[in-house]
Amino acid sequence: MNKTIHDSEIISENKQVITACAFIHENFNGIEKVFLPKRALTKKFLPGVYELSGGHINFGEDIISGLKREIDEEFNMSIKVGDPFAVFTYINDIKKSHSIEVAYFAKFIEQIDNILIHQEDHSEFGWFAENELDKIIDNNKRKDDPEIRIIKKGFLLLNGRSLLFN
Repeated sequence: MNKTIHDSEIISENKQVITACAFIHENFNGIEKVFLPKRALTKKFLPGVYELSGGHINFGEDIISGLKREIDEEFNMSIKVGDPFAVFTYINDIKKSHSIEVAYFAKFIEQIDNILIHQEDHSEFGWFAENELDKIIDNNKRKDDPEIRIIKKGFLLLNGRSLLFN
């Protein structure tokens, strides 16, 4: 897909924006790992940050269809979408909006060797185990970041550990 401007850069001052992300996981020799692409350095909003895959849901678009569309646009991959397991919010200072993001469990349908990175969206990607999350922590994505908490929650749920409170 050709994008002339990043969705995260279109001004939506004082608006709420719906986004969806996928906790895409895979088992590697008995170890569950999550797929995390690294945002392109050309992005104005959180450049160079590892994140869950996903994006903005268009007005009137079904949220799961929108999530599948985003994964296809950004990686030329299809996903099976499981249950939603978390919701978090954040302020996008570039877009001047308040985003509400729904996190879903997901799996790639195609072989993971077929992942194609679009350089305007992401520079690279990695598969990270729960004990490797410190590798993605930096000044723009701290340990207390809502998305990091969601990733940790995803691992807890995958591994059958319960949560008493969010």
